[in-house]
Amino acid sequence: MMENVHLAPETDEDDLYSGYNDYNPTYDTEELENDTAFQQAVKTSHGRRPPSKTSLASSMGRPVTGAIQDGVTRPMTAVRAAGFTKAALRGSAFDPLGQSRGPAPPLEARNEDSPEEKIRQLEKKVNELVEESCIANSCGDLKLALEKAKDAGRKERVLVRQREQVTSPENINLDLTYSVLFNLASQYSANEMYPEALNTYQVIVKNKMFSNAGRLKVNMGNIYLKQRNYSKAIKFYRMALDQIPSVHKEMRIKIMQNIGVTFIKTGQYSDAINSFEHIMRMAPSLKAGFNLILSYFAVGDREKMKKAFQKLIAVPLETDEDGKYISPNDDPHTNLVIEAIKNDHLRQMERERCVEVVKASQYVELANDLEINKAIMYLRQKDFNQAVETLKMFEKKDSSVKSAAATNLSFLYYLENEFSQASSYADLAVNSDRYNPSALTNKGNTVFANGDYEKAAEFYKEALRNDSSCTEALYNIGLTYKKLNRLDEALDCFLKLHAILRNSAQVLYQIANIYELMEDPTQAMEWLMQLISVVPTDSRALSKLGGLYDSEGDKSQAFQYYYESYRYFPSNIEVIEWLGAYYIDTQFCEKAIQYFERASLIQPTQVKWQLMVASCFRRSGNYQKALDTYKDIHRKFPENVECLRFLVRLCTDIGLKEVQEYATKLKRLEKMKEIREQRTKSGRDGSGGLRGRRDGSAGSDGGQNCGAGSRGERLSAQLRALPRMEEPYDSSSNKELDASYVDPLGPQIERPRTAARKRVDEDDFADEELGDDLLPE
Repeated sequence: MMENVHLAPETDEDDLYSGYNDYNPTYDTEELENDTAFQQAVKTSHGRRPPSKTSLASSMGRPVTGAIQDGVTRPMTAVRAAGFTKAALRGSAFDPLGQSRGPAPPLEARNEDSPEEKIRQLEKKVNELVEESCIANSCGDLKLALEKAKDAGRKERVLVRQREQVTSPENINLDLTYSVLFNLASQYSANEMYPEALNTYQVIVKNKMFSNAGRLKVNMGNIYLKQRNYSKAIKFYRMALDQIPSVHKEMRIKIMQNIGVTFIKTGQYSDAINSFEHIMRMAPSLKAGFNLILSYFAVGDREKMKKAFQKLIAVPLETDEDGKYISPNDDPHTNLVIEAIKNDHLRQMERERCVEVVKASQYVELANDLEINKAIMYLRQKDFNQAVETLKMFEKKDSSVKSAAATNLSFLYYLENEFSQASSYADLAVNSDRYNPSALTNKGNTVFANGDYEKAAEFYKEALRNDSSCTEALYNIGLTYKKLNRLDEALDCFLKLHAILRNSAQVLYQIANIYELMEDPTQAMEWLMQLISVVPTDSRALSKLGGLYDSEGDKSQAFQYYYESYRYFPSNIEVIEWLGAYYIDTQFCEKAIQYFERASLIQPTQVKWQLMVASCFRRSGNYQKALDTYKDIHRKFPENVECLRFLVRLCTDIGLKEVQEYATKLKRLEKMKEIREQRTKSGRDGSGGLRGRRDGSAGSDGGQNCGAGSRGERLSAQLRALPRMEEPYDSSSNKELDASYVDPLGPQIERPRTAARKRVDEDDFADEELGDDLLPE
C-alpha cells in the first residue's frame, strides 16, 4: 500500500535551490537534427507512426507519443497546433471576419415546385381570401363575403393536410385557422344562417388550442337572442362573463347590459334591475340608466324610479355644451345631422325656455350675458349675420349692455372693412360708457383707418387712462407714433408692452423694425434673433434677418438665414433670387440652377428666370445644355431679343449652321423695335408741338423730351438687369433683394388692434375668442 509513496531525501531539505540547474533534453531544440525518432516522424505524412508497435526511443531520452514509460502511457498529441498554421505568419493580413474570401455566393433560386413553396403560396392565398371576404362584407355584398369565407375554409383545410405531410403537427398555423373559422362564422351570422354560424363557433370554442376562444360565447348568445331563445342567450352570456377576467371591465359591463336586456324581454324585471343597478354602480351610462327606469316602471316602484332618474341625469354627456353644434370634421353626413338638429324644435324650445326663465328671475343681467354669449357662439360657427342681429337687439337696452353690444358690433364691422359702420357703433359704445377702454380702442381704430393719427393717439391715451392694462391700446399707440415718425416714443411703448407680453412675436418684430428705421442694425438683428427664438419657423423673419446681415456685408450669415427661410417657405421669390445670386457670386453656378428653375416655376411668364438658368449652364461650361435651354426659351418667347443674342453668340462659338437663321431673326426684331420706337417718338414730338403752339410756349417740348428720356432710362435699366454675355451677374446691385416682413398672423404694421366687449360687468374685458390680439387684414 505504501509502495507508491515516495519520500523526499533528506539532502533536499538542506538545499532549497536544488534542481534549478537540471536540464531536460526534451527542450533541446538545437539537437533535433540528431534525433532519429523526431526526423523519422517529420518525414512521414503528418507524423504517421511506423508499422512496428515498438515505440521509438529518442536519442535524447524524449518520450514518444503514445509510448509507455514507467507504466504510464503518454497522451496522444497533434503534430500541428489546432487553428494555427505557419502560413498565417507569412505576410497574410489579419482578417477575423473572413472578408478576404470575397462576396457571398448568390442566393439559391427559389424552387417553385418544392413543398415548402407550395405551402407558402397556399397560405398567402388563404389570407387574401379572408381579406376579400371582410371587404365584401363592409361593402354590403354579404353573399360574396360568404363565398369568399367558404373558399378560404376549403383552402385552409388543404393547407393543413399538406403541412402535416411535410412538417410536424406542431408547426400548424393556429392563428390562420382561427381567423378563417371566425370569419366564416361571422359571415354565416351576417347572412342569417344561424345554425351554421353556431356550429362554426362551437368548433372554435371546443378547440382547447385556441386561447381566449371562450369570449366568442358572447356572439353565440347574440345569435340565440336573435332567435328569441332567451334562456340559452342568458346561459351563454353568463358563460362568457365567467371566462372574461375582471380587468376587462368595459367588456364585462357590455355583457351585463346584454343580460339585463334579455331579462327585460323575458319579463324577469327583478333580475334585469340587478344587472342595471350593478352597471350604474360600476360605470354609469345613459342606456343603462334608461333601462333601469323602465324596469322600475314595470314593477311599479315610483320611489326607485325617481332615484334612477337622478342617477340618469347625473351621467356626464361627454360633450362640450358650447361646441356640440360645431362640426368636428368635414364629414358631410355629420355636418348634415348637426345642421338638422342645431335649430330644430327641441333646440328652439331649450333656448327660449332658458332665456325666458332667466329673464323672469332676479338675474336679469345674466340673461343679457347669455344673449351676448349666444352672439359669440354664432361667431364661432361663422354665422356673422346671426351674430350681428343678436347684438343689434341691445341698442335699446340700458347703457352698460348697449356699450358691450356696440363694442362687439364695431369690432365686427371693422374686420369687414366697413369703417363707417364701425365708427358709428364705436361712437354709440363710447357715448353709452365713456370709461369703456375697448370702446375707446375701437374708436381710435376707426380714426386710425381714416389717417388721423393724432386724434387716434388721443383715444388710445384715454383708453390707457381708464385701464392701464389695456394692451391693445398700448400696442396701437405705438403703431400711431411710428406712423407719425416719433420713433423714440413708439419704441418706449413697445418696450413697455414687451415687459408685459414677453413672448409676443408682434411686439418683438415692432421693436426690431423701429431699430431698423432708427438705422441701428445691430439692435435690430438682436431683437430679430429673439423673434426667431419665439417663432423659429417664420420664413419672413428669417429672410429679414438675412437681409440685415447682407446689408452689413456678412454674406455667410446672410446665406444661413436666407437658406433657412427658403427651407420653411420655398416660394418666396426674393429669397430664391438672393440665393441664386449668392451662388453665382461664389462661382457655384451649378447650385444656382435649382433656385432659378424654381423661380421659373413660380413665375412662368417671367423670361428672366429662364435666361438665368441658361446663363448658369453657360457659365459652368455646359454649352450644349445652355444652347438647348436658349432654344426652349426662344420657342416660348420668340420676340425676346436677349435670347436671340445669346443664341447667335453660342451658335457662332460652337460652329452651328443655325447661326444664320437666328441672326436673321435678331435683325428683324431689332429693326421692328427701332421702327416702333421711332413711331412712339414721332407721336410724342407731334403732340408736344401742338401743345407748344396752343400754349405759346416752347417749354412743353422739353417736358416731353424729359418724359421720353426717363422712360428710355427705365427701359435700359430693365435690360441692364439681365446678364450680358460679357458681364457677370452682380447681386449687390439689385435693390429688390430686401424682403419685407409679414407676420404669420397677418399684416400688422399698417392697422391697429381692435377690441371687443363680451360681458357687461367687466369694463376691462377684450374678448380673446373674437381674436382681439390679432390685427385684421
